[in-house]
Amino acid sequence: MPDFQYRKSSYSDQVAECVEVATNLPATVAIRDSKRPTGPSLRIAPPAWRAFCALLLKGGAPTA
Repeated sequence: MPDFQYRKSSYSDQVAECVEVATNLPATVAIRDSKRPTGPSLRIAPPAWRAFCALLLKGGAPTA
């Protein structure tokens, strides 16, 4: 299993619900619930993560 190095958003505090993201591996971005660090993680390709972040920065919301 890859050694993901997760980090929390600088906008979160220690008690709030938050996600953690690992971007240290070139082919995968891993996302997990900070309250369940040993639980499942969502893994996506870096281009998809960049597109998602760009959309959020523009104030948009993803649609299904």
